[in-house]
Amino acid sequence: MQKRWVAKPLPTQEIVTTLYEEMEAKVNKTLVTMMAQRGVSTLDEAKNFFNPDMSFLHDPFLMKGMAEATDRIKQAFKKGEKILVYGDYDVDGTTSVAVVYSCLKSLYENVLFYIPDRFKEGYGVSKQAVEWASEQGVKLVITLDCGIKSADLVSLADTMGIDFIIADHHTPDDDIPQAVAVLNPKQLDCDYPYKELSGCGIGYKLVQALAQDFRIEPEDYLDLVVVSIAADIVPLDGENRILAHFGLKKLNSNPRPSLKALMELSGIRAGGVVSIDDLVFKIGPRINAAGRIATGELAVQMLIEKDYDAALKIVAEININNVARQGFDQNITAEAMALIDDNEALRNRKTTVLFNESWHKGVIGIVASRLIEKYYRPTVLLTASNGFATGSARSVRGYDLYSAIAECAHLLDKWGGHQAAAGLTLKRENIEAFSDAFEAIVSRTITEEQLTPIIEYDLEIPFSQITATFCKTIERFGPFGPQNMKPMFVTKELHAFGKPNIVGNNHLQFKITHPDAKTSHKAIAFGMGAMLDEIHNAKSFDLIYHIDPNEFKGSYYIAINVKDIKITA
Repeated sequence: MQKRWVAKPLPTQEIVTTLYEEMEAKVNKTLVTMMAQRGVSTLDEAKNFFNPDMSFLHDPFLMKGMAEATDRIKQAFKKGEKILVYGDYDVDGTTSVAVVYSCLKSLYENVLFYIPDRFKEGYGVSKQAVEWASEQGVKLVITLDCGIKSADLVSLADTMGIDFIIADHHTPDDDIPQAVAVLNPKQLDCDYPYKELSGCGIGYKLVQALAQDFRIEPEDYLDLVVVSIAADIVPLDGENRILAHFGLKKLNSNPRPSLKALMELSGIRAGGVVSIDDLVFKIGPRINAAGRIATGELAVQMLIEKDYDAALKIVAEININNVARQGFDQNITAEAMALIDDNEALRNRKTTVLFNESWHKGVIGIVASRLIEKYYRPTVLLTASNGFATGSARSVRGYDLYSAIAECAHLLDKWGGHQAAAGLTLKRENIEAFSDAFEAIVSRTITEEQLTPIIEYDLEIPFSQITATFCKTIERFGPFGPQNMKPMFVTKELHAFGKPNIVGNNHLQFKITHPDAKTSHKAIAFGMGAMLDEIHNAKSFDLIYHIDPNEFKGSYYIAINVKDIKITA
């Protein structure tokens, strides 16, 4: 599929020149420009950017409700009340519960945790959970990564004599739950300076606050916090970048037994450097698999386990869930693609809406994202659940999926989400009407540009700039993620050096050089094996790529990770 290469906005020349002069020309202007693109405009900001410090974190008591939350927890301790720590079944929710539960349990015995069943209870606080808490004699519930949209259930719990503290990072509705405390920087009247913490990040701020009265080392939980930051794809700037930086340090030096076991079974070699990508693609999916295939409680049990051998046994069970998840994922993806490819009407639509009653509810959101990678259009996948059709929707960049689904509300029983992703439930007899209505709305409101995938790049650079010194400095820009993505570059008029070949599962491997250069670099283009002959026969081509420095047996080499190729001659 043809992609559009779009350059990120450049900072003003004045900012670049001033910063370059302040740094006494110790860093070349390309790197200075990249710093300015990330909001660094002074020497002090550059020092802070490249040298994160825990002292840069904000006082947790700047968050609205923090004083009330810690007071209520201390009151529960004094009264001997039973506390329930409640969280979502995904990575952010289960790591959040592991952090707060472990912290409270180290101070006080009478603590339970609860993860709702994805299939029976769904996302957020459930009535079943509130009733269970009442039966157990719980007097205080702390929700993590959920609860901000549960005003009615918080009110129900109040009639049962149960108080709530809500720690959530999702955007609140106008109807804020009447809890003892609501910890959410996105509340309009919350003055907390950083708004983009993960759910686990807010749990960490609660632990930080409790540490002012109790013997707690909040830093002990940073390995869990960085897993949540990576898996929940929150911005990697501000406090998140500091927490991720030190979380990775802990993961790479002294991870808790559960994460050490997860790393081992994920194929991360001992002594290797764990990266954000490892957490996104290897660790996170395994933790998620527990909630997708079995129960999220298993993930929490694994994360809080202090004995390595015991943790390894749970990780092995979760790994089996992950293998099952991968099987469902691959099979459903193949079935869905076949439905589209074999049907001309479906191929020519601007949307994808597919239903199969046998598809696994836990993975259809993942499959929807995979279909977008191939067909690049708003996508809804549905399966059968409790007599209804229920499923996940995913959007393409820049298109407001939420508004399109809202126009179909008359055909839906339940729905919710945001611009990029949503969940929905409808009667099975309404599927065809919904599919047609959704197609009509999207066709009317989406632009051709929005139907073309975009690759954003930082700068166009000459081939000669790709040196070991340049690449090692780029590594210091990490950890990488939203708002601080791994730098992407464009270099033009390259050609292949030697014969390209296919490796692995249809990956194109070749060496590249430039007519004016005296060196070459290895390049790999994942999934682009079909371009073997084109690259071999091309006189020149342009690449958009990022750089993956590698060390092997003590030798440092540069690998060019190609994202797209344009043959120019």
